[in-house]
Amino acid sequence: MKNITFGFTPTHPGEVLKDEIEYRKLSQNQLAKQMGISYKILNDILNKRRPITTTTAMMFEAALGVPAYSLINIQTKYNMHVAQKDSKLLARLAQIRKMVAMF
Repeated sequence: MKNITFGFTPTHPGEVLKDEIEYRKLSQNQLAKQMGISYKILNDILNKRRPITTTTAMMFEAALGVPAYSLINIQTKYNMHVAQKDSKLLARLAQIRKMVAMF
């Protein structure tokens, strides 16, 4: 099985949300309070230091109307891209494929 490669750098969902928040002229502090999360958690998501979880995606959907499934899909694509660049993981996958081929 070949590795999937991307011809672009996938977008972190935090970038999408940050644009949406700026477009709506919402403060991060105000949004964090409305969502019931800390400012730090929100800021970390918006600045690509923390991933979107199912729970936070659903919270963003409730607060902003951005579909949770879209945010999760964006996060998954981002995660796959990051994993494809992890040399230790790639070496481990190669070992697994080699072992399976022996069966």
